[in-house]
Amino acid sequence: MNFSQQDQTLAKRFSGLTIVILLHVVVLYALVSGLAKRVVDVVRAPIETKVIEEVKAPPPPPEIVVPPPPKLEAPPPPFIPPPEVQIAAPPPVQSTITASTPTPPPAAVEMAPVAPPVVAAPVAVVAAVPPPPKQVVASIGVACQKIVAPVMPTRAVEEGINGAVKARITIRNSKVLNVEIVSARPRGVFDAAVRTAMMKYSCQTEGDQTVTAEQEFQFKLDE
Repeated sequence: MNFSQQDQTLAKRFSGLTIVILLHVVVLYALVSGLAKRVVDVVRAPIETKVIEEVKAPPPPPEIVVPPPPKLEAPPPPFIPPPEVQIAAPPPVQSTITASTPTPPPAAVEMAPVAPPVVAAPVAVVAAVPPPPKQVVASIGVACQKIVAPVMPTRAVEEGINGAVKARITIRNSKVLNVEIVSARPRGVFDAAVRTAMMKYSCQTEGDQTVTAEQEFQFKLDE
């Protein structure tokens, strides 16, 4: 009993599967046959070609030419006829005979020679030369109120040199202009110290005068 039932069940399943397969085959055949016919119909259909005309743009509107404005000319002036002028005929000229007396020629005039003008000689302008400044010789104590003592040179201190210097000072406008060494013993040892000191003097002068003064210096080391 069990084997017969199983056989029946398998037979039912096989028959159902067979039916399903047949249905699929029929549907596929119908689809393939129909599509093939449609493809043949599409291929056999005539190919229509249409010529599409190019769309032409409308022509541009014609240019409107504006005529130039008319020239306005001034009207000619009205014609005015000239006035009629009546000219009277002159009376006839009667011929007369007149006697003319010849005039004597003018008397000759003697021309005296004209003397040339006198040109004045140029006057030479001589510029006034200022007088030379006044030179005054004074003592150093009168000319200068402040006197600076010279510094003993280092060389004289180291070597134990004693000496004497006489100098002349020139003053103008209350200012020391020059220091001249008149005499020195020994020469060149104390000159610079004397010039440096005398250039620092405070002096005074009057007006434009030049004042000269002399002074002696003694340089001696303490023993």
